[in-house]
Amino acid sequence: MTQTSTAGRPHRPLIWLTWLMAGLAVVALAGLVVDHRTVNGAPVWLKPLKFAVSFALYGATLAWMLRLVRRGRWIAWWSATVAALATVAEVGAIVSQAARGRASHFNVATPYDTEVYNVMGALAMVIWLSTFLLAVVVSVQRLADRPTLWAMRLGMFVSLGGMLVGVMMAQPTAAQQRLADAGGVLTVSGAHAVGAPDDGPSMPVTGWAATGGDLRIAHFVGIHALQALPLLAWLLTLLARRFPRLADQAVRVRLVVLGALGYAGLVALLVWQARRGQPLLHPDTRTLVAAAALTALVAAGAATATRLRRPGPVLAEARTATG
Repeated sequence: MTQTSTAGRPHRPLIWLTWLMAGLAVVALAGLVVDHRTVNGAPVWLKPLKFAVSFALYGATLAWMLRLVRRGRWIAWWSATVAALATVAEVGAIVSQAARGRASHFNVATPYDTEVYNVMGALAMVIWLSTFLLAVVVSVQRLADRPTLWAMRLGMFVSLGGMLVGVMMAQPTAAQQRLADAGGVLTVSGAHAVGAPDDGPSMPVTGWAATGGDLRIAHFVGIHALQALPLLAWLLTLLARRFPRLADQAVRVRLVVLGALGYAGLVALLVWQARRGQPLLHPDTRTLVAAAALTALVAAGAATATRLRRPGPVLAEARTATG
């Protein structure tokens, strides 16, 4: 496959992935209605539903981005294809465990469960590495719409950081490590909740821990920077019709970069909150102060970014002459 033969064409594996995940979401929704089994206190088909929706968005977003790629198109095409295939395999493992009424993540109760979990971990790394290659390819592109280009670049790298939160969840907890050191047999290795059991009280719909920290929150917010930052660039373009200062692409680029920094700061804040065993809806004073400081910095940065202007032609000539 040559560089020119794929330029501007839809990436069919990603499109197939998107439709497959959308179909799985419908099946998982039906499963929630007719199958009342639970795993760790959660409906058995809730995890397949959440992964299906998330990867449908992932596939659709990357398919859109690849339509804009010109440089390194061949690398991007194959990286995206590998990511799509690995995604299908990983979600397939999650669905197979759900059908058996077994946990897919952190489950090392039997040799088979352990092998499934290990394979899922390897597939997740393949997806991360493939996405990283795509992020590098996107970073070297040149588009007329610079705010969108910067949103794509930064969105991919913040999303990669969000994916890495999953590595924290895969580490054995202190109690699990003590059991292993004492020669005990682990049936679970890793956890998403901090300071609360994984099967404890949870928030509606999301299933996030309600009485302790939950690393899945930062994981969820982080990976969806892939959609959030391009959406920000699109909204700024719409607002440019009403606010003349936003008509300058340089201003919108600064706001997108600022949005990415603020978004990354939010992910870090959510990790910090979860690691301290603190529920999302019950932040302590330190979390509130940090959130207020982050909000104030982003607001001040936005005000400054919209006031800064490129020097006009006369001023630019004067600076050149005196320089």
